[in-house]
Amino acid sequence: MTDLTLLQILPLVVGVAATAIVAGLMAGLLGVGGGIVIVPVLFWILSLTDFPPELAMHMSVATSLATIVFTSVSSARSHFKRGSVDTRLLRIWGPGIVAGALTGGLAARFIDADGLKLIFGCIALLVALNMASPKTLVLSDDLPKRGWVNAAISYVIGGFSSLMGIGGGTLSVPILSAFSVEIRRAVGTAAAFGFLIAVPAAIGFVISGLGVPDRPPLSLGYISVPAALLILPFTVSFAPVGAALAHRLDGKWIKRAFALFLGITALRMLSAALG
Repeated sequence: MTDLTLLQILPLVVGVAATAIVAGLMAGLLGVGGGIVIVPVLFWILSLTDFPPELAMHMSVATSLATIVFTSVSSARSHFKRGSVDTRLLRIWGPGIVAGALTGGLAARFIDADGLKLIFGCIALLVALNMASPKTLVLSDDLPKRGWVNAAISYVIGGFSSLMGIGGGTLSVPILSAFSVEIRRAVGTAAAFGFLIAVPAAIGFVISGLGVPDRPPLSLGYISVPAALLILPFTVSFAPVGAALAHRLDGKWIKRAFALFLGITALRMLSAALG
């Protein structure tokens, strides 16, 4: 990469810090882990430099997952104190989510940058459209009764969340809503899912990225350690603020905020993939 001057680096640092604050608020408010904000912004920041384009998306996803490990703990603790983390759901979906996340992290090396962008954009857009509709899709009054169905759903959530570099909320909140789980309970439990996704997925991206050429200094596999350390203080500090807001705002506004951020992000990511 071309060396950057201080005047070039400073706006990038400020941009990442501002993004981390928004990501922390979103993590607490929507249970999304913050990755839905961090991944596209990191990708666009890297794109402004001479960073190898074939690595930019992988590094953005992996670094996002590394931060979610800690952000999700902060967010989940705040929701747990308010009684909105469903431990029954954690027991039912947790194993499948972990297995899917590890699979996604290990598979990332075999998916090119545009493939990751398309996965991110398509899934995020579908979820945004569902959440923005006046009446969200309702499949049942409760979770599926068959264990293999729950295992399959949770595995898919873990796998695609890993490949998108996001916590559990982006996919699990609308799916839990479709099974009639109350929105605050869905958001709180999704915050805990974020930890179950981020740890195995980050491990997978570390393994996948080992030995890949042209990675920047201080990289751990595909994870940029300096970027993660810059982001973490802000996301961890602001996640409890977002969690507090989640319990003060009307549920419909939470859904609308979720859909708006997700829709904008999806369209921009698809534009980058297809442009």
